[in-house]
Order: sequence, then C-alpha cells, then structure tokens
Amino acid sequence: MSEPLYRPWGTVTPEFWATPAPGLAPETLRARLVKVAEVARTGNLPDAVALAARLDQDVTAEHGDLHLHTVQVREVRGYLAALAGDHSSGLAWYLHAAQLRVTVQGPGHPEVEAATRRAYSLWQAMPPQTDRQRLGADLLTIAGDIHGTGSPIVHRIRERLYAIALPATTTAAQLNSV
Repeated sequence: MSEPLYRPWGTVTPEFWATPAPGLAPETLRARLVKVAEVARTGNLPDAVALAARLDQDVTAEHGDLHLHTVQVREVRGYLAALAGDHSSGLAWYLHAAQLRVTVQGPGHPEVEAATRRAYSLWQAMPPQTDRQRLGADLLTIAGDIHGTGSPIVHRIRERLYAIALPATTTAAQLNSV
C-alpha cells in the first residue's frame, strides 16, 4: 500500500479557485461615493439615496458601525436627505455620524467639531415650518454630550433655541418685567 502524496499547498478544491469577494478598498468606496454624487447632481435623488443606502449596507457589513468609512457614508446619507427636503432625517443622520465620530476619533478631534457644525448648520437652514424646536433640543443634547454643556457650540445652539422659542415681538423690557 502506498502512502498518500501531500503537496505543500494542500488539497486544491474548487473553492480555492473561486474569486474572493472584492471587499471595499478605499478606491472602491471613493468610486461609489462619486457615483452617488453624480446621480444626485443629475437631480435623481431617489436613485442617489438608494445607492447610498446600499453602500452603507456594504460598508457596515465589511467594517462595522465604528469605522470612518461608515461614518462618511452616513454623513452622505444625511446630506442627501437634506437635499431631498427631509431635514429631520438629514439632521438625524448628521447627529448619528457625529456620535460615531466621537466614539471613533475622540471628543477633541477637529472632525468631531466639524461634524457638529455641519449638524448645526443644517438645523439653522431648516425652514420655519419644520419642527425646529424639538430638533434643536436633540441637537443641543447631543452637542452637550459631545462637547460639554459649557462649550461655545452648545452656547450658540442654546441661544438660537431661545430666540426661536421667544416671539420676535418680545423686547428686552418685556423680558425684564417677567
């Protein structure tokens, strides 16, 4: 009886020859984000939103929630929602991305500050008929958690919320008499 011959590469199976899943290399991610932007630029926002959602699924499956690629894609989703006029969803995505950034990059990172400013800017640009006070309260809470309740951005958000809450006809004399 002869002994089996063991080759250095082991037993070659059909799976060995199968093409591995391509993964999401940075170049692939960049190309897919460019495609989302091109589709959005043509005015086809529903297709851009669908492409971004699919990219989010793929990036999350490969890297998980706590990865900068995931954060970037979710910020794009927020931007697309705002472009489509869904300011509430856009702000929710921006706030979610800011919270992920603080977990991944740390509270003192400049990109965390920039993410909070993007959320604040979107909130500021919302039309008056949106639920600005409730959304502003959400923004204030998250910004306070990220930057501290005494930070300049939290102070600005709080001032703006007060201005929205008080009628424009209220004067300083009226406020002092209360």
